[in-house]
Amino acid sequence: MLLAALTALFMGAGYLIGGLPGMLVALVVAAGLNLFSYWNADKIVLRMYGAQVVDETHADPRVRIYVADVKQMAREAGLPQPAIAIIPTDQPNAFATGRDPASAAVCATVGLLTLLTREEVRAVMAHELAHVKNRDTLTMTVTATVAGAIAMLANFAMFSGDRDRPGGVIGSIAIMIFAPMAAALVQMAISRSREYEADRVGAAIAGDAHSLASALQKIDAAARRIMNPQAERNPASGQLFIINPLSGAGADNLFSTHPSTANRVRALGIVAGDLGHDRRRVEPQQQFEGPWSPGPHEPGPWG
Repeated sequence: MLLAALTALFMGAGYLIGGLPGMLVALVVAAGLNLFSYWNADKIVLRMYGAQVVDETHADPRVRIYVADVKQMAREAGLPQPAIAIIPTDQPNAFATGRDPASAAVCATVGLLTLLTREEVRAVMAHELAHVKNRDTLTMTVTATVAGAIAMLANFAMFSGDRDRPGGVIGSIAIMIFAPMAAALVQMAISRSREYEADRVGAAIAGDAHSLASALQKIDAAARRIMNPQAERNPASGQLFIINPLSGAGADNLFSTHPSTANRVRALGIVAGDLGHDRRRVEPQQQFEGPWSPGPHEPGPWG
């Protein structure tokens, strides 16, 4: 229904710009965008962010641990093994993409692996696996594609509208202002609702609501200071990330792509109570005292 609403917005924009022919062209374009996004969602986003698929043979022990933990959690959640990637940016963040669990990919930034402890990285990636399990990834990627196309269409409204039609100029102005706004509202509504649910399911997958809450707070604080250049160039994709990579908005208003981090932390407190206690799946002797640093009795990550 949400994707149909975005397609209808796209067709409405086409009608206001070019009448019935414009609406039909917009319908064809929207159908093409949806089909293209369906089959190529993971490739589009991974290429956009320069993501590099990694495995346990990677030279960096942090990456090897990250890969092993994601694979373990995917098995325990009953999911197919996703592609696992890292994104070369200093902003700590993560996202998942793909049309279904069988073709999913989960990505963490280099900044995320550097900033967070192992348990926090596990909790963040459990959140991303929850998106895969909940089949959010297709909706998120196709919505970002169509919303971006509506914004692009609006940029041409003033130059390609039919001025001879009654209300043509007014219609062009209206579509230039309101179509991107409406598309953004639909996109943001999807983003906010899915984040709360992924937090809940992700906390259950990791067995650790407290580490996810701690990770969200750290990512939110760092994302306000560190820019993600690719996200800035592709703002419609900002909803894919666990924390808004663009502005780090702090309130659940209509123009926030993500819920307030404080609200999410409070919700996770309730989830922790529902779980009874956190099931720590990393044994104490395998945990790290700081961001990817070995404990006092360990020679290094994984010993």
